[in-house]
Amino acid sequence: MHPPLIDVQGVTRTYRVGGRTVAALHAVDLTVRPGEFVAVVGRSGSGKSTLLNILGLLDQPDGGRYRFGGEDVGRLSRSARAALRSASIGFVFQSFNLLARSTALENVELPLIYARVGLAERRRRAAEALAEVGLAARARHAPGQLSGGEQQRVAIARAIANDPSLILADEPTGALDSRTGLEILALLQALNRRGRSIVLVTHDATVARHTQRIVSMHDGRIVAEEAVGSPLDARTAAADGGARRPEPVP
Repeated sequence: MHPPLIDVQGVTRTYRVGGRTVAALHAVDLTVRPGEFVAVVGRSGSGKSTLLNILGLLDQPDGGRYRFGGEDVGRLSRSARAALRSASIGFVFQSFNLLARSTALENVELPLIYARVGLAERRRRAAEALAEVGLAARARHAPGQLSGGEQQRVAIARAIANDPSLILADEPTGALDSRTGLEILALLQALNRRGRSIVLVTHDATVARHTQRIVSMHDGRIVAEEAVGSPLDARTAAADGGARRPEPVP
């Protein structure tokens, strides 16, 4: 059996707010194996975004240990963590975070530029990533010429351009209508079937049912974990019209 891709043990995180200390995470343990699709659910303030930032090497815990692919990231320098993040982790955000004056292709190229990939090779990889998300024909369009769903597909293409070990998706359907959101979930499910590991943060319990495992957070703690025996098929739901109401986390 392969070692965990993510192995978090006893991780804590606190912040100073208005002269007082606020605990965002309390001794969190989490394991994600290669090829898993995991949802982290919870209300606002539950700690799920703080956990996502730590998993993405954007923040460091105050205590505990985090191993990524067997590497104890707490022992790495800031530059080494940045290099690991650039090479191994792709990010998808609710607000897309695309550069308005750049084409879809140029937006997808960004992580490859940071990785110092040569022009011809990064153009090839970016074009392949756009084709993988079904947007090969929109490569020369600017974000303002694309629908919200297409912009999120560009963001996903950008996330996979460097062939990362892990995709972190923060409310990836939150800015989309129901049907378009299901289309994005179907795309993430397809990427997962091709072997990509995904951790998705959401407040919507219905979105979480499209993954393989649900981790529930409350007040900075993991309070429950559930294996999803039969994840909802987003392709089927989108084909049926996508009419549904978001189901908030109880």
